[in-house]
Amino acid sequence: MFVWSAIDPVDRLTWALEVAPVVIVLPILVVTYRYFVFTPLVYVLILIHALILMVGGHYTYAEVPWFNWLRDAYELSRNYYDRLGHFAQGFVPAMVAREILLKKSPLVPGRWLFFIVSCICLSISAVYEFIEWWVAAYEGGAADAFLGTQGDIWDTQWDMLMALVGAVTAQAFLSTFHDRQIINVSR
Repeated sequence: MFVWSAIDPVDRLTWALEVAPVVIVLPILVVTYRYFVFTPLVYVLILIHALILMVGGHYTYAEVPWFNWLRDAYELSRNYYDRLGHFAQGFVPAMVAREILLKKSPLVPGRWLFFIVSCICLSISAVYEFIEWWVAAYEGGAADAFLGTQGDIWDTQWDMLMALVGAVTAQAFLSTFHDRQIINVSR
């Protein structure tokens, strides 16, 4: 998928910026595997998130064909692949952060863990929005595809909200399953 995404992307700068997290995280996962093994659930979620990033990088988030079809078929105002990406930006890191905190801190499943994981994900999203802003300020019009606002003045706020919704959704629906996997992987 990485090779496919790199072949003739719509915008080379956008591709590089969008797949950078994959290029950074994969070596970290490989190097730390001896010392910290995630659950199969988290590895699958990381793979799905990487696929979302690579597709978005290849087409730009505003031009992913499947979501252009949805936009046109339902007369939507924009291509919503960006919203899916930001939902994943909360959903996947929530499970990663949750697992790290459960394995490496005194936190236990419950309200405080839920709150702290949600805050971590919202912080990650805010930092990503800062990066988008800095790239746009540095590159000017060349960064429009990376910003992907599609004319929406509230895009940044929507992106952060979607990440928060993703974090809350992941924890609400996957925590029990995740806890069982943590127990089985720890044995």
